[in-house]
Amino acid sequence: MKYSYFFLFLSFFLTSCSNDEKPIEDNYSVDVILSPANGGEVKFTSQGPYLKGETVHIIAVPFINYKFSHWEGDLEGEQASQSLVITKNFSIIAVFIPLESFAKENVVLYNDVLIDNSGYFFMMENGQKDAYLVNHQGDKVKEWQFEDRMGNDLEITPSGNLLGCFKVSEPNLSFGGFGGHIKMFNPTGSLIWEYVVNSSNEIAHHDATQLPNGNIVILLWERINKATLESSGISVDHDVFTEKLIEVNPLNNSIVWQWRSWEHIIQDLDASKPSYGIISEHPNKINISYNDLANGDWMHANGIFYDTVTDLLYMSVNFYSEVWVIDHSSTLDEASSSVGGNYNRGGDLVYRFGNPTVFGLTNSVNSRFLYNNHHPSVVPVGYPGESNFLIYNNGSNNKQSIAYELKLPSLSNSSMQEYISPSVVWSFTDPTMYFDKISGLQRLPNGNTLICEGDYGYWEVTSQGEVVWKYDGLGKSFWRGYYYLKNDPRLLEYGLGD
Repeated sequence: MKYSYFFLFLSFFLTSCSNDEKPIEDNYSVDVILSPANGGEVKFTSQGPYLKGETVHIIAVPFINYKFSHWEGDLEGEQASQSLVITKNFSIIAVFIPLESFAKENVVLYNDVLIDNSGYFFMMENGQKDAYLVNHQGDKVKEWQFEDRMGNDLEITPSGNLLGCFKVSEPNLSFGGFGGHIKMFNPTGSLIWEYVVNSSNEIAHHDATQLPNGNIVILLWERINKATLESSGISVDHDVFTEKLIEVNPLNNSIVWQWRSWEHIIQDLDASKPSYGIISEHPNKINISYNDLANGDWMHANGIFYDTVTDLLYMSVNFYSEVWVIDHSSTLDEASSSVGGNYNRGGDLVYRFGNPTVFGLTNSVNSRFLYNNHHPSVVPVGYPGESNFLIYNNGSNNKQSIAYELKLPSLSNSSMQEYISPSVVWSFTDPTMYFDKISGLQRLPNGNTLICEGDYGYWEVTSQGEVVWKYDGLGKSFWRGYYYLKNDPRLLEYGLGD
């Protein structure tokens, strides 16, 4: 019995000592105050109480239309993510700033968690003299103002210069989107190259882009007179203006390559003319009589994109509601024929999509989905959705614009013989998003998409369709949008970059 009392006493003694050996001050806490309370939240990797020496990771997560600002109390700094080494009880304050306090008046929606904050937005006021790089807070971190109005595109070239289309003061042709004057400026703003196309028969319009070899591809309108139209089976009482591409060597201004849509037409009106054929049997040809607008602007292309991977040129053709795919690998002679080049189609269309009714295809499998369109582009390699195709559908049929990401079929010299329509990989629309002109979209590095709604401003949208940023132009209209990374070495020449 005495042994039982002894062990009972020993057990009680050891238990008491054990409790005494763990000081109560080792159970530390981290108290968080949110300022304001509805500005965001603080997330912990583990929940307290904490032991002395323990490392706790925390992150401040702002709610929509708030931005994390800084820490106060027992923690300092402006980095949202922090690590605390526990040495005491902490009392910290996470300070958030509401939208109206940190953003310019243009920014009307801001989700600091989901935006792609790796770059700047390049905005061009449509047909005006102003362009700027803007951050997500709405600050113009770089501005340009030109002597002449833009007409329309402006971009930073691979070599870091600024290439733009500008309106001549006395245009010989003045359809919407005319330019006539291509200019290139170095980062200091000096004009280093210019090229004018403004005659009674041709004018540069809408778009120009620099190829990796330094040459410039320019989009033109080309006059086809009534006599030439008549000889090709088209009877109208006015001239017609078709699309043409020229590639110019800026070292000597020589034209080293060109493509004329007129050399690849077909018509089914006059069987006695050489351009006659059954439209549906020649899907690589361009149905010249698809439109018959009195002003002669029958096609109205509005954008070009060069794919460095495939050596293909994509052309957005607004009045056909199509995208045309052209083989740039063809020689100058081959481009005027139907043979040659990587696809052995010469200058005939390698592929086309958006409106199969143009070439006589009408079925439920390959139905029309573009109703006026702008800004063709291919998602860059390394970006989510790489090599997919982006196009802005203005949506004139139902006054509803749609941003499309498409998967094109594998292209070959027989791509149009058994036509396969692109598949829709992703799309975005909103009841308030509509403009029947200009506009465009571009994929961002984190998978978000920048959408330019021409008469409104800009949207940034996630792959799940969540709008995470909006920029209201406050009455200004914008041609399209580009995105340049903050660490892009080209921006260093403009006093920017990380």
